Amino acid sequence: MTAETDPLLPEDEDDALAAECALGVLEDEARAAAHRRMAMDAGFAARVARWQERLAPLNDAYAPVPAPEVLARIEARLFPAPAPRLPRLAAIFGALAATAAALALAWVFLLLPPPATVTARLATEDVALVYQADFDGQFLTVTRTAGTPAPDGQVHELWIIAPDAAPVSLGLLAGAELRLPYPTPPAGWVLAVTVEPAGGAPGGVPTGPVIVSAQITS
Repeated sequence: MTAETDPLLPEDEDDALAAECALGVLEDEARAAAHRRMAMDAGFAARVARWQERLAPLNDAYAPVPAPEVLARIEARLFPAPAPRLPRLAAIFGALAATAAALALAWVFLLLPPPATVTARLATEDVALVYQADFDGQFLTVTRTAGTPAPDGQVHELWIIAPDAAPVSLGLLAGAELRLPYPTPPAGWVLAVTVEPAGGAPGGVPTGPVIVSAQITS
């Protein structure tokens, strides 16, 4: 004859489940379901707590083991150490080398011939009024070498005109000379002088007649 095992009562099943939960042997869905039941069933949570108390002396048989130091490794991955700085002496030599290269480059530029000056002569047919414009690569100097300034209430205004572009004012020729920073324009650009109201052309658009002009050829 074989002995038949009596089925567990619901109360015994709960006690067995509480013991398994306290031991931590439940897996995945069963563990999650037990934790949800503990949160909602105070009686079941008390069973788990009693089993934890009963099983606590078993921990005395095991020596404590420190947890692995993972924080340092996480910080090292998130915030890598900066690249090692050059020794002070190496940094000094690097600065000296850069200075030497800059001086050598400056010396080469000093040995190069200065850019040729481009001169444009703006004159009326009878040469009663003449303006001479000199470009040296850095500055434009316009000098009135013959004639007189505009009458009272008016002013001569200097314009530069690129091919297929609108005139751009370079300044007023109220005195005998105008000097301003300006690179040498390409050949084919035009210089022109108009007569404008005192203070210059309104809105930066020439309104008066062109009295002298010249095309830059080199």
